[in-house]
Amino acid sequence: MALFFLLAPSTASADGGVVKVFKGTGRYRSDIICTLRDSKIYKGTSVYYRDIFCTVKGDKIFKGTSPYRTDIMYTIKDGKVYEGTSVYESDVVMTIRDGIIYKGKGVYRTDILATVKDGKVYSGTSSYDSDILFTVDGNLTLEEFVAVWYSVLNIN
Repeated sequence: MALFFLLAPSTASADGGVVKVFKGTGRYRSDIICTLRDSKIYKGTSVYYRDIFCTVKGDKIFKGTSPYRTDIMYTIKDGKVYEGTSVYESDVVMTIRDGIIYKGKGVYRTDILATVKDGKVYSGTSSYDSDILFTVDGNLTLEEFVAVWYSVLNIN
C-alpha cells in the first residue's frame, strides 16, 4: 500500500500507529472525530470494540469489524473508489488523484469534492482555514484515507 500523504509532524510512530482525525483546524482531544488504530476506525478517542466504525483490509473497507463480503462498503483500485465489491466503472463513487478528491469518475474542476494538502482536507478547491473539513495527524494509505473520509462524513 502506498502512502496517500505524509503529515508533519507525524504521531503515528510515537503513538504506536495511532492516527487522530480532528474537526476543522482543531487540535484538542474534544476535537477528535475518529481515531485510526490497527486498520480500524474508532469513533472519537474510543478504544472499545463496539465503537469501531469500519475496518480496512487490503483494498476493501468493511462495516464495523465484519469479515463478510456482504459488508464491504468500498473497494479501492488505482485511485478509484468503487461501491461494495464492484470494480465496474459505473460503480465509481469517487476518484482520488494528486491530493484531489473527485465525485465519481470526474476529472474536471466542477467535479472536485475536496482537496488534501499538508494533512488538511479542504472543501472543494478552497485553501482557506475556514473551509477545512478535517485534519489528519499522521500517515495514511489511500485505503485508510477512504475509511477516514467515510467515517468523518457519517459519524455523528
